[in-house]
Amino acid sequence: MSAALPKAPEATMRVSALHGVGDLRLTERPVPVPGRGEVLVRVAAVGVCGSDTHYYTQGRIGPFVVDRPLVLGHEASGRIVGVGEAVDPRRIGSRVSIEPQRPCRSCTECKAGRYNLCPHMEFFATPPIDGAFAEMVVIEDDFAHDVPDSISDAAAALVEPLSVGIWACQKACIGAGSRVLIAGAGPVGIIIAQVAGAFGASEVHISDLSDERLGFARAHGATHTHRADSPVDDLGVDAFIDASGAEPAIRAGISAVRPAGSVVLVGLGADEAVLPVNLLQNRELVLTGVFRYANTWPLAIRLLAEGRIDLDCLVTGRHGLADAESALTSGSTPRSMKSLVMPQL
Repeated sequence: MSAALPKAPEATMRVSALHGVGDLRLTERPVPVPGRGEVLVRVAAVGVCGSDTHYYTQGRIGPFVVDRPLVLGHEASGRIVGVGEAVDPRRIGSRVSIEPQRPCRSCTECKAGRYNLCPHMEFFATPPIDGAFAEMVVIEDDFAHDVPDSISDAAAALVEPLSVGIWACQKACIGAGSRVLIAGAGPVGIIIAQVAGAFGASEVHISDLSDERLGFARAHGATHTHRADSPVDDLGVDAFIDASGAEPAIRAGISAVRPAGSVVLVGLGADEAVLPVNLLQNRELVLTGVFRYANTWPLAIRLLAEGRIDLDCLVTGRHGLADAESALTSGSTPRSMKSLVMPQL
């Protein structure tokens, strides 16, 4: 984290763009120009998300199809190097974590504070909106959140998945003394476990099929670990949060929740799943999904600054833009947690 002044923007920049399934190309594009209320950010780090990998291997997620070159990456941090009209020029040089979305701010959902559900949302790396596998990006001024120098570029980028964890725990009503079960000990599951602990949970159970990942979970937030192929229906937890997307894990997790408890679905799996409706009804369980987040960045940055969340421990690889393909394919082994693309390498 250098204190040197940022370099002035160039006329062109490098981007890593997806042209089709498995077809990632390093190309040159003009540097974007920040409009009114926007800032130009020189990207320092970008976390690789499962959605990036899915676009790379499948070319689509549900209705979102890669039908033209698409820049992937939505977990990003960097430094402001330019500002548009109506933005304080003193922001130039600020280190920021990027909230990678642009809601319309005028629809019913936005006005109700649920801007993550805005039907007109433009979200990084979701077709046709380009993401942050680029040397520079533009974002609205108030969605470029200042971070202190105590937070690394990597952790500042991973505020995005941390926000997913915060949103999930808020949906699950996690508080002091809560008992929670999390399915999936991947990066999102580990983050949710840490957030649950920061919110005051007294027991944080996590399940997975990988003993290696369960060991990592025990060292980074979980108080109890379980093999996913072992029964958990006797736990009687207050909340179950699925970070796996696996239908068997979801069904098992629901069976572990006490009456009037909460079930929160975070993981991306099949479009449809068979759920134990009788159990949901008889126990009056509250079932909800998670779609991104809203108003989570300030809390996420505070938790990081106070040392209550460790995101740097998740980083298992760093890659330059020219090596972005390796970052996208690195998550195939349990030992890999979170790969970063570092556009300035």
